[in-house]
Amino acid sequence: MESPPEDSASARSVTVRFLAEHCPWADPAAVQLVVTELTTNALRHTAGWWRLRLRAESDELTVELDDSSTRLPEARVPDFGGRGGFGWPMVLNLAGRVEVRRHAEGKTVRAVWSRPGIVAGPAAAA
Repeated sequence: MESPPEDSASARSVTVRFLAEHCPWADPAAVQLVVTELTTNALRHTAGWWRLRLRAESDELTVELDDSSTRLPEARVPDFGGRGGFGWPMVLNLAGRVEVRRHAEGKTVRAVWSRPGIVAGPAAAA
């Protein structure tokens, strides 16, 4: 899905439909929260586009978000005054594995969940 103009609601909606059809074993609340965080961060921290990709295999679910920024996500001390810092640690905790890769057009954040009963690799920080 290509970036809608100003919100992440479309990404959440697409994700719910995708999970119901292709990946019913996944925790929809966890996956939706990760999608929301990644799209919100792309909207907040980039001046350009973002693209969401969802892929389900028999034993794995992959969520990828490409955006136009080469700046890597970083863990910050959470700020209860409204400046954030909660999302990236949440993404790292909710997904089984997280990878971030820079490329010529920006970066890709990949979150992967293994089907229950399948052992996932450790979460990787940026």
